[in-house]
Amino acid sequence: MLVIRLQRIGKKHQPSYRLVVAEKRSKLTAPPAEDLGSYNPKTKGTTISKERTLYWLGQGAQASGSVHNLLVKEGILSVPKIQFRFPVKPRAEEPVSAAPAAQTPTPETENPAPVEEAQA
Repeated sequence: MLVIRLQRIGKKHQPSYRLVVAEKRSKLTAPPAEDLGSYNPKTKGTTISKERTLYWLGQGAQASGSVHNLLVKEGILSVPKIQFRFPVKPRAEEPVSAAPAAQTPTPETENPAPVEEAQA
C-alpha cells in the first residue's frame, strides 16, 4: 500500500521535510516512489505539486495524518482536518480507601479508662 508522508531532511534543529510517495512498510530512508514537494515548519513554507498529489491519491495512495492536514491547509483537499489526540499515559491512581463516615464520639471510645482488676 502506498502512502504520502513526510520524510525529514535537514540538519539538527533545522528540520525540513519532503512530501514523498512510498510504501507504507518501507523505512523512511528507503528511496521513495516520487517526490511531491517540500515543507519547512520553521517558515511554514510549502511547495506541493497539486497535479501529482491528486494523481497519487486517485491511484489509491493514502495521506498520513500530518500530510492530510497540510493538503487541507493548502487547499488541495476539501475535507475537514484530522484531529490528533495523542495517547495520554494513565496515571497511577491512588486506591480509594473506604473512609468511615463521621461518627460522633461515644464516651466509651473517647477516653477509655484502664480497667484494673481487684485483687482479693
